[in-house]
Amino acid sequence: MCENCGCSEANAEKTMEEKVKDTIESIRGSLQSHGGDVELVGIDEDNTVKVRLQGACHGCPGAAMTMKMGIERILKEKVPEIKEVVAVD
Repeated sequence: MCENCGCSEANAEKTMEEKVKDTIESIRGSLQSHGGDVELVGIDEDNTVKVRLQGACHGCPGAAMTMKMGIERILKEKVPEIKEVVAVD
């Protein structure tokens, strides 16, 4: 983290939902380049993030891998308070 520019302070002021939305936006392009997408459905009280896979991602045999090794991994790196990320229909 950079202490001189204040980026860590700006991020600290964001709500968890804002941080999750920002992170989803940052990975959305990669999913869309393969015909898929992801939508934030909500965040439970226990910090479980619910997302909906769309487009080519919905029903894809590799969707479970995309969820755990891609979306969940990145979200937990950027927003450590997340317990887990689950896909809902």
